[in-house]
Amino acid sequence: MGEDDVVLAVDLGSGGPKTAYVSLTGEVIDHVHQRVTMTTLPDDGVVEDPREWWTAICDGATELAARGTVERNRIVAVAVTGQWGSTVPVDRDGEPVGDCIMWLDQRAGSLARDQLGGRLAVDGYRPRLAVEFVRRSGGAPNPQGNDPLGHRLWIERCEPDRYGRTSTFLEPIDYVNLRFTGRVRATQATMLASWLTDNRRLDVTDYDPLLVGFAGTDPTRLPELLPIRSVVGPVTDEAAAATGVPAGIPVVTGLPDLHTAALGSGAIDDHHGHLAISTSAWVGCHTPDKRTSLQHQMATVPAAIPDRYILVNNHDCGGVSLEWLRDLVIAPDDLLGSGDVPSLRRLDDLAASVPPGANGVMFAPWLKGGRTPVSDTSMRASFLNLGIDSGRAELVRAVLEGISHQLRWILESAEKVLRHPIHDLRVIGGGAQSDLWCQIQADVLGRPVHRVAQPLLANVRGAALFAGLVTGRIDQPSLAERARVERVFRPDAGASALLERRHEQFLGLAKAQKPFHHALNRHRHGR
Repeated sequence: MGEDDVVLAVDLGSGGPKTAYVSLTGEVIDHVHQRVTMTTLPDDGVVEDPREWWTAICDGATELAARGTVERNRIVAVAVTGQWGSTVPVDRDGEPVGDCIMWLDQRAGSLARDQLGGRLAVDGYRPRLAVEFVRRSGGAPNPQGNDPLGHRLWIERCEPDRYGRTSTFLEPIDYVNLRFTGRVRATQATMLASWLTDNRRLDVTDYDPLLVGFAGTDPTRLPELLPIRSVVGPVTDEAAAATGVPAGIPVVTGLPDLHTAALGSGAIDDHHGHLAISTSAWVGCHTPDKRTSLQHQMATVPAAIPDRYILVNNHDCGGVSLEWLRDLVIAPDDLLGSGDVPSLRRLDDLAASVPPGANGVMFAPWLKGGRTPVSDTSMRASFLNLGIDSGRAELVRAVLEGISHQLRWILESAEKVLRHPIHDLRVIGGGAQSDLWCQIQADVLGRPVHRVAQPLLANVRGAALFAGLVTGRIDQPSLAERARVERVFRPDAGASALLERRHEQFLGLAKAQKPFHHALNRHRHGR
């Protein structure tokens, strides 16, 4: 490995891309974060414009090049990671046919239930369909419709003109690789949210015909598959001119942010876990075998490293819950003006001003429904036990604690599914930048959490390390040492005892509130 080798790594998050120069030693040398617009539609739709992603990536890469922190000839590869479970329809020329339908979109619930269920459905699935999906792929599309199966059905049934112009349905990271290379390609890993490959075998390059039929998908509109650890193609002259990287360098196959989070956190060994608080929140770890729980919407899927699977689950509103509180409750533009919005660090200070337990205030963090470990799009968020003396500080701390309780719920459910404890928890993502939130996680979990250096940039680090692995510049045994632990947060005995009792109460909320959620949201889902 050349110590000077650098990868242009792109992490396409829901809020916009982070574009970075990352050394193959794991150091993030320089980065730019560009925001993009997420549009919420009145019918529970959530969309973004893929063209805006590419413009933001090019702007970010151009800004990095202008700064001169890395000489152009040091850049040896391009690697793309980011959100998954979203759908970009493209035409025969590779141009987007309208907006990307995001993983938060819930419009296709009734279509997905019709496709997957029926009169004899159990937990939303026809018995044989559920058995075959689990046996072959290790998971199944969600009958709530908030995944690529639902997106494809929505476009086909509700937007037939767009469907007619669509040549291929792509995941966002595969779309970005298309812009870099001109090639429409995917992998068993990038297509994981569609559950259309037989994951009993690793590195397959074909779709399972039975699963494709169950999903009601036209196989001619699915992208060609490459092995997971492959090169999609060289950077085109056009993309090189737009981004400032050398033409002809390899673009490696994309990876979901779940996979690059594991690599970038250093949690490489089996059952060594990472906790992510980004826009969403999840718990991940590598495992030696395939496990599934449709009930909990949790499974293990092919990993980035050979002969391994990785745990997949998700809570849709992680760090975005704090932004929601700030932007729509504490400092809405229509009252205060955009110039008066407090920083997230200021919210940290507010939360720190009240003791653990937020003076009795609790937050149920289901702003966009539930996915893992309970899948129910009717679930909604709430503050509980508010009193006349409850203020902004209690609300902020309750949100930090509520997301931490949700992560514990996911973690403990995952350990039951895996039948194995998850060790050495590494914390990453934007939320991990907060010392207070890391301490709250340790207190709620009752376990130490290890924050890696530059936690916000773990995904671009992981993408770059993957590029080094694919191109042969680094080897697998050295991956873990390239992600340094910056600080360990250990549970405080007093806070943990209090939050242990609160967690028992938290677990009862979803069940207790279910009748109200379904009654109040029946109109949203046509029930």
